[in-house]
Amino acid sequence: MSPTVTVGLDGSSESRAAAEWAGREARLRGLPLRLVNVWEPAPTPMALAPLVGAEAQQKWPERLLREAAEGLRLRHPGVEVVAEQFTGRPGEVLTEAAEEAELLVLGSRGLSGIGGFLVGSVGQAVVARTERPVVLVRAGEAAADEHVMDPAGIPSAATGYRPVVLGLDTGHPHEAVIEFAIDAAMRRATTLRVVHGFTLPPYLAYGLPDDPELNALIAAERASALTEVLRPWRQKHPSLEIVATSRAGKVADQLVAASDNASLVVVGRRIRRSPFGAHIGPVTHAVLHHVAAPVAVVPHD
Repeated sequence: MSPTVTVGLDGSSESRAAAEWAGREARLRGLPLRLVNVWEPAPTPMALAPLVGAEAQQKWPERLLREAAEGLRLRHPGVEVVAEQFTGRPGEVLTEAAEEAELLVLGSRGLSGIGGFLVGSVGQAVVARTERPVVLVRAGEAAADEHVMDPAGIPSAATGYRPVVLGLDTGHPHEAVIEFAIDAAMRRATTLRVVHGFTLPPYLAYGLPDDPELNALIAAERASALTEVLRPWRQKHPSLEIVATSRAGKVADQLVAASDNASLVVVGRRIRRSPFGAHIGPVTHAVLHHVAAPVAVVPHD
């Protein structure tokens, strides 16, 4: 299958916002937009109920896909839109869809009950298992939210993009994550803001007084390490403005704060092929739960 921007659609406000974001991203990348709906048949007793019979269950997603595709074609002219419906377990189907896509987009929270599949646990499971980038979009996300205010202080999609924010671990910098963030910033013709957090010695835990000189030395070393990690990327992309900050504290908290003025937040996730379940890591988990801007989770070895 040719590369696509694929979005999971279940009719919830979160998935509709994700579809609109995916349409804009497909235009930026010059790729087709693929809408995927997963129909998970209800248990037999429920399927026999008059209001939620099997036929009614199947017709509703078909209508949802048809109307969503028509609307997206109108709002995103020039973007090829295809729609597909599958039957099965949502987590498994979406994970397979992600592997065929250049990018998978999901609503960050979803509709529970009949017809809904982007429940938090399902979306999180997809993020944890796929080896392709996944973007999570919250309900209410609009095109103007990704852009700076116009001169009158009014939200507008006609202004420049807000910065792309990247959470970076200088101890284990991964090219796939950095490349994704740089590509996103360059497509948007905006700044890449790199956020690095580090931990100071636990003085209080050992009953020791704070050591300002040691703190300053550690901060200088971490800032220098961040500069060295980014040096080859600045040389490779001289036209891209990269603004880097290195501060003591939890990186998740710093990313949440930076997201208030971001068009996209990018974090990495280590690929773990474990038979004991999938994990997304504490920083990624915190960012997904607390960041309002769209979040791209980029897997890496």
